[in-house]
Amino acid sequence: MQDTVISGTGLYTPSESITNDELVTAFNAYVELYNAEHAEAIASGDLAPLQPSSVEFIEKASGIKARYVMNKAGILDPERMVPDIPDRANGEPSVMCEMAMAAASEAMQQAGKPAADIDAVIVAASNMQRAYPAMAVEIQDALGIEGFAFDMNVACSSATFGIQQARDAVITGSANCVLMVNPEICTGHLNFRDRDSHFIFGDVCTAVIVERADTATSSEQFLIRDSKLQTIYSNNIRNNFGFLNRCDESGIGQADKLFVQEGRKVFKEVCPAVAAQISAQLEKLDIPATRLKRMWLHQANLSMNQLISKRVLGRDALPEEAPTILDEYANTSSAGSVIAFHKYREDFAPGELGVLCSFGAGYSIGSVVLEKR
Repeated sequence: MQDTVISGTGLYTPSESITNDELVTAFNAYVELYNAEHAEAIASGDLAPLQPSSVEFIEKASGIKARYVMNKAGILDPERMVPDIPDRANGEPSVMCEMAMAAASEAMQQAGKPAADIDAVIVAASNMQRAYPAMAVEIQDALGIEGFAFDMNVACSSATFGIQQARDAVITGSANCVLMVNPEICTGHLNFRDRDSHFIFGDVCTAVIVERADTATSSEQFLIRDSKLQTIYSNNIRNNFGFLNRCDESGIGQADKLFVQEGRKVFKEVCPAVAAQISAQLEKLDIPATRLKRMWLHQANLSMNQLISKRVLGRDALPEEAPTILDEYANTSSAGSVIAFHKYREDFAPGELGVLCSFGAGYSIGSVVLEKR
């Protein structure tokens, strides 16, 4: 079987950031406006008042302290609480395309791969800004890449699933080198008026180059030893936005057309499944957990990552063994584990091992065992 490597990664970080203090101030201003507007119904008991948020609540629930966003002003406006991202003309580059080009350029530079050496583009993200043409085809054109391109969505696991699709393309010979990008504008599908979730997501874009090992020239090569994917159907993380929404006017604008979840159920059901998948994968490869230098885990919730890493290692993980970026970036859906890999891999020596793992809606779980060459 053809050996494949990750030879480069890239990261685009928006210039604007929102702290928990700023987010809570805006949310609580909205709560005051809502409760004042509905004071009569609240007083009569027909409507429950909204409850304020707090920095302490957010950090205890998630470990998140800030998030990068594509538009700050719209989110922090108590009378709007939605990013202000204007439509663009069809002839202009889309927002996701611009994000992807920035991340892709860094990944291509790291890998030493010009556009002429790349055969395929995969856009793997939790939401696309349009139905068609595919975002991947626009990005392919903008970068001057020939070959084929397609979009795919497995929610927060999109990147690891995308890495396997890229690897499979190389193994089967349909491509020698694949660019996989994860443009995530998560604030576009987050309900900033919901106390339980208004703090969860941020915006970002990551990129990964997957290619044949025998053509790789980068100094930062990680052999893909194995990848494993798993899906288990669940309604506990859901977003019902779609093209059929306009066919039933009663549902337009309802909360379920944005991100909704049953957080406690997700924690209880997903953590054991993720830990079991990684452990079984390592056992299959005859790799003891003690050989793992690092786990680059999906950045959804600090407590989830602490529990998963503890189950895999049999002890509490050291900070450097399961690095955290969600305190700065929040949950960036599919991009989170790739950000961790991008930022925390330079200290690897040849032969050292790590696991890149994501998990989320679906449920979906993807884990990739990597070895530094």
